[in-house]
Formats: sequence, C-alpha cells, structure tokens
Amino acid sequence: MTDLGPVWSALWSELPVGVILVATVLVAWLASVLVGRLLRQSYPPVARAARQAAVGVISVIGATLILQQLGVNPDVILVILALLGATVLIALWGPLGNYAARYFSDIYLPFKVGDTITLRGFSGQVIGINAMVTVLLTEDDHLVSVPNDVLLKEVVVNTSPQAWKEVTIPLSIGNNVDLALFESDLLKSISKLKTRLDPRFPPVLTTRSRTAQATELVLTLMLRRPEDRDAITQEANKRLGELLQGSRTTRRPAG
Repeated sequence: MTDLGPVWSALWSELPVGVILVATVLVAWLASVLVGRLLRQSYPPVARAARQAAVGVISVIGATLILQQLGVNPDVILVILALLGATVLIALWGPLGNYAARYFSDIYLPFKVGDTITLRGFSGQVIGINAMVTVLLTEDDHLVSVPNDVLLKEVVVNTSPQAWKEVTIPLSIGNNVDLALFESDLLKSISKLKTRLDPRFPPVLTTRSRTAQATELVLTLMLRRPEDRDAITQEANKRLGELLQGSRTTRRPAG
C-alpha cells in the first residue's frame, strides 16, 4: 500500500492560513450549536457557559494551527498557553469558585433576597446576593458576608414561613429579543404547569437588571406541593431553554 503520510503532510503545508481561519470559525459555531442542543434542558447560564467554553477551546486549537503554518513551533505555543492558563486559574481560583457558586445557588439553594436563613451559627435576613458573597442582616443589625461557595458546602436552613412554596429561576436574554413578546410566550408555556402550581399566585417574570447587552430576569413560581419542587424546576428550565433557543433574534416590528 502507498504511504499517504507524506502526501497529507505536503497538502497540509500548502493549506492557506485563511482556510484554517474560516474552518476554525465554522467548527466553533457548529460546536456552540451542538453543545446548546445537548444542554437545552439544563440551567440556561450553565448551557451558555458550556457553549462559550467550546468556542474557546476550538479557537485555541485554530490559533495554534495557524501559528504552526506561519512557522512557529506548536510545542512552544502550547507550553506558553498552559503556563498562562495555570497562572490565571491559580490567581482566580477563589473568585471563580464564588462566581460559579452564584449561578448554582440561584437555582439549587431554596432562598432569595428577603428570606431569613441560618448557617454556621449565624442567622439573618438575606439583603443582597452578588457575584462573590451573600449578605445577611442579623437581628442586632450586624452584616454577615458569606462566600457563595460556602453556601454549596454548608447546611443552610431557610426559616421563612412557607419558603418551600416559592421557586425562583434566573435567566438572561439578549437585548435583541422583544421582552414583552418573550414574557408572553414564557408565561403561556409555563401555564401548562398550572395543575402543580398554587392557583392563588400566578407565575411572575420580573426584571433584575439591564445592561447594553442583556436583561437579567427572574421567573417566580409558587408550588402547590413541596414534593414537586425538583420536577417543576426541571420542567421550567426545559421550557426556558427551548424558548431561549427560539427567541435569540426575535424582535417585534416597530410601530
């Protein structure tokens, strides 16, 4: 049999940098779409982060191939990238842990701003939840700052009356999405869960914050039975993921 190794090497050496660049962009886009579809039933911010990670990995591979075509030793490139990555991870390990825990606490920890919780011997009302810490106000007017990653490791007791009834699901939509239309579609979809929700409290979508790029929202549901909490949360996230996937560029015509 003919050895195709030298043939492929010759073809690769003649491959234009522009072709590699276009291929990298195309593969990165395909990877983002594939990951988004695989994680469409998961928590939307997690799915978005996974898509961004996939694009980042493909981009690094593409950049390495381009530099190789330009005559730079790829081993040197990989060593530099590895050292830089390790340095950044070590420097940001604590902040990244708290930042990541912030997203998970939104959906997996059953408390919100206004609730009263107890952990590590401290008890107080939650008055703020930011990217790094959750702030409690104690009965004697002391402020307690709890790192968000601690909330995922410690036993947290929510002493607010009927705290089990409320489920809050954060989400983010781009400003190219018509908010009123999105809210209408979302509440229409969630209404199909009404047999497991408290009829006295309809689902509510509120705005948490808004930037030039995106609007942060919170969907609030009131349960009929406590044992439905996980099932309702999973189903609501599934519907949110499907709606966000289809509403990426939706905008109501002006006028």
